[in-house]
Amino acid sequence: MPGLDILSQAFLLVMSPEVLLTALLAGAFGMFVGAMPGLTATMATALLVPLTFFMDPIPALAAIVSASSMAIFAGDIPGALLRIPGTPASAAYVEDSYRLTMRGKMNEALGTNLIVSCIGGLIGIAVLVVAAPMLAEFALRFTSYEYFWLATLGLSCAIFVASSDPLKAAVALLLGLTLATVGLDPTTGVPRFTFGMTDLLAGIEFIPAMIGLFALAEVMRGVIRLHGRAAPTEMRVTPGPLFKGVGGIIRRHPTNVMRGSLMGVLIGALPGAGADIAAWMSYAVSKKFSKTPEKYGTGHVEGLVDASAGNNAAIGGSWIPALVFGIPGDSVTAIVIGVLYMKGMNPGPTVFLQNPQLIYAVFMIFVLTTLMMVPLGWGAVKVAKQTLRVPSRVLLPIVMSLCIVGAFAMTNSVFGIVIMLGMGITGWILEENGVPVAPIILGLVLGPMFERMFMTSMIKSNGDLLAFFERPIAATLGVCVLLLWAVSIYKAVRQRRKPATPPVNQTH
Repeated sequence: MPGLDILSQAFLLVMSPEVLLTALLAGAFGMFVGAMPGLTATMATALLVPLTFFMDPIPALAAIVSASSMAIFAGDIPGALLRIPGTPASAAYVEDSYRLTMRGKMNEALGTNLIVSCIGGLIGIAVLVVAAPMLAEFALRFTSYEYFWLATLGLSCAIFVASSDPLKAAVALLLGLTLATVGLDPTTGVPRFTFGMTDLLAGIEFIPAMIGLFALAEVMRGVIRLHGRAAPTEMRVTPGPLFKGVGGIIRRHPTNVMRGSLMGVLIGALPGAGADIAAWMSYAVSKKFSKTPEKYGTGHVEGLVDASAGNNAAIGGSWIPALVFGIPGDSVTAIVIGVLYMKGMNPGPTVFLQNPQLIYAVFMIFVLTTLMMVPLGWGAVKVAKQTLRVPSRVLLPIVMSLCIVGAFAMTNSVFGIVIMLGMGITGWILEENGVPVAPIILGLVLGPMFERMFMTSMIKSNGDLLAFFERPIAATLGVCVLLLWAVSIYKAVRQRRKPATPPVNQTH
């Protein structure tokens, strides 16, 4: 443990007016970027990097930590209000958030998201402070074999989170994995399924695809309702304070908060995993252990608790390999490592010895910005809440404009808009036939990692499949995945063989 002199030095560094003002402004900026469809936490962080050139180390890191933390939560806001997940992590539970808002329970959805995000973030920071070297050493034991099984486990979540029909979820997942193969082959570099189009060499960007599948498909349904015979459904503005009833929800689900937070830290500590996989896996595990799994995806708050805790705890987890070994845990910490080198704080085991006061100042900034998330998030929700008062015939064109801007921003070309339009029409057709679209996004996000790790492992083992079970961690993950599949298949077969209950004759 650090001495009191080191902690006092760190505290004085953080409590300076410059650091506090920087964290506040960067947090507001991150909240705005995260709430805009198509703009991610990575983009919020990258946009701040030029400004950090002119800052001292602590204000520069405060800006990045604050912006990235706020943007992760802010991605939940358009998901709840407009069914547009701000981040791939938000896509895991966007159906529950949006359906709660449709029922007039927006405060319950976003209030729970905000408070649980804060709790998950604080737990992630606590683990970062206490167990960073130990967890980083564990993460370094992961090779391509372990990452293959982790990606397989993540992809399996798409089947387990499907509320009604796992077969349709599997079809959607295979469609996502198929789309993930577009572009350059990760092993040979040969173009695949590009049809001679240069724009497809980089593959299909999942942000424009996500905007199309969720937002554009919802806009199309809204237009159909406006021109249909039935009166369009308008969402009700939820009266009362944002956090009313949230304490009761957390008291009912303390295990979910702790489970999601710990999963988030562990997954976030793995280089390349990040908050996206943490949210999906936390949501899937939550449904697996829930007493009411059939309610997931219909506007059930329990899944929000796990996933919100998971994706925010993953932020602290992703800093563990970045600080201890200089290995980025996700795209945000990859930018952070560059800033650390630029400021003379070379990440690695020696940073705790050479600049301990700076490292503990970073930990304190984490705590400060996580607590700051509550008032800033409250303000952002209050402002965003006014969109529910806008009539559908005015709101739908605005949402469509935001979709176009978000799709263009990710690719910096019209091709991003083309992807969004194509995926929007596809998503509308699929959902009209009862096929969920969230597994498509998971396939796009995890597909490249799944293929790359499988091909790397096969090359290393000369095609020997038993090599996937030779390492202890890989064998454990592999057995867990296979057992999970076996149990699920057994339950599905048993369910189909169960004779239908004959209808009861009623006499009048």
